[in-house]
Amino acid sequence: MRITEIAPGLVETEFSIVRFHGDRKAAKAVYEGLKPLTAEDIADCVVFAVTRPPHVDIDEIVVRPVAQATVSVVARKAPRRKS
Repeated sequence: MRITEIAPGLVETEFSIVRFHGDRKAAKAVYEGLKPLTAEDIADCVVFAVTRPPHVDIDEIVVRPVAQATVSVVARKAPRRKS
């Protein structure tokens, strides 16, 4: 039996809308200043893990946006000033 843990960083999904009880502005702010992962990015990781040869076991995949160093450290770009 093979088991793979996939630990994603910031993924833009409806989770933030639920987290902020429908407040779309607050949900959108979570992703400001960075390009978050998408559900497709995570699906690609799943496909990669399950299509390895039978003798290969991938224990863990940690996948984050480039701007996210750790769970709590994110390098956000400053918003552009309107001229």
